[in-house]
Amino acid sequence: MTLGALLARLESHQDAAAALEALRDLPLYAEVAAMAERFGETPAEYVALGAARFANGAGDEDWLALIAAMERADDPGQAALQRLVRWAIAKDRAELSPSCEHTCAGSGAPAAG
Repeated sequence: MTLGALLARLESHQDAAAALEALRDLPLYAEVAAMAERFGETPAEYVALGAARFANGAGDEDWLALIAAMERADDPGQAALQRLVRWAIAKDRAELSPSCEHTCAGSGAPAAG
């Protein structure tokens, strides 16, 4: 599966849920679930929206790191998904302050201040 095909498949919440389960990474799933809850999303919605945000907003270094991780991995699809999800979590953590309330549920991004 190509990277473009993976990103396209993750647009489906059902496929995103299946991909997240296939990772079998409980600590990562817990992080996704916590962040998703904060935004009023399901974990699958968070993954789908996070992948879309990566595709639309990741910088050159992020893309290079993603491709390098895929090249080194036994399962490039899982490596890509982990990288995409961890990128989304890191971005959201950096943008959210303790006093921030997420008012745009379902957007996968913090509310504009």
